[in-house]
Amino acid sequence: MPTKAQRLGELTRKMGSPGFWEDRAAAEAVVDELKALKAVVEPMDALNAQAEDMQVLLDLAEEEKDPSAVAEVAESLPDMTKELDRLELMTLLSGPHDAANCYFKIQAGAGGTESCDWAEMLLRMYLRYFERFGYKAEELGRKDGEEAGIQSVDLLVRGTYAYGYLSCEAGIHRLIRLSPFDTGHRRHTSFAAVDVMAEQQEIQIEIDWTSDVREDTYRASGAGGQHVNKTDSAIRLTHRPTGIVVQCQNERSQHKNRAVARSMLASRLLRHEEQQRDAELAALYDEKGEIAFGSQIRTYWLHPSQRVKDNRTSVEVTNAEQVLDGDLQPFIDAELRRRAAHRSN
Repeated sequence: MPTKAQRLGELTRKMGSPGFWEDRAAAEAVVDELKALKAVVEPMDALNAQAEDMQVLLDLAEEEKDPSAVAEVAESLPDMTKELDRLELMTLLSGPHDAANCYFKIQAGAGGTESCDWAEMLLRMYLRYFERFGYKAEELGRKDGEEAGIQSVDLLVRGTYAYGYLSCEAGIHRLIRLSPFDTGHRRHTSFAAVDVMAEQQEIQIEIDWTSDVREDTYRASGAGGQHVNKTDSAIRLTHRPTGIVVQCQNERSQHKNRAVARSMLASRLLRHEEQQRDAELAALYDEKGEIAFGSQIRTYWLHPSQRVKDNRTSVEVTNAEQVLDGDLQPFIDAELRRRAAHRSN
């Protein structure tokens, strides 16, 4: 199996070959893989070069008895250590789909308006995280709550290792706060689920689109704007054997919405098959499971204290507002390490 550096060389040569862009879908898949590899290989090469420079500087400092050079090396070490930790985490993203873009879904759970509002708070939190990380999120479909918030939202998130990082967020998220919708201002608990699927460029899965899939068209709805259509261009697909439902209303063209919805359904069915071989993930992602107490991966307290705790890794942050503003990396990093430790046992 080639190393990352060798694979990077292979893809670079492939991009330079005649007719590379004739098959645009295949070419874009190569470009995406190339970006993912460069994100690891190039920083590692730079870090190695910096370490060699530091070693040369230390050797010279020892020969010339120059304490200022030693101080310069010592000053550089914290930043180098931080970069090494970041690259170490990226090496944990070695799954077959970790480098892929992903479909990202938020679904309100038990709690009515409270949970719909919580789902919208989560959407804001993740959009802030995507912005920090340089990810691009495209809204594919949204169902607003009756009074406030959202019942569900589907996104396509594009970026280097989007699936690898964001798969750490899949599961039930619980919020405890004083309710803004309760006239008595009592404490309420709300739930929402996050579901993450890798976008597949080529999905090897058989689907009988005629007999196994029901297609419904409907008029796109939402708060208004360019994606609210006057025609029935939105597409909803229901896979009869599994009950899995996907929908897309982002495009004005029914044809484009159908293509995106089919890609989403294929990705979800592929993951559904993988779950049958992985009991832990099956329990975590079971779409028929109740989005309610007892199954949460993380709890967010806004009352009486302000803190967020991850149930899987026990990582706890005492500044809840900071987390809700998109500072999620401590939880994701800890979950990546937990998964790596689990695989090694």
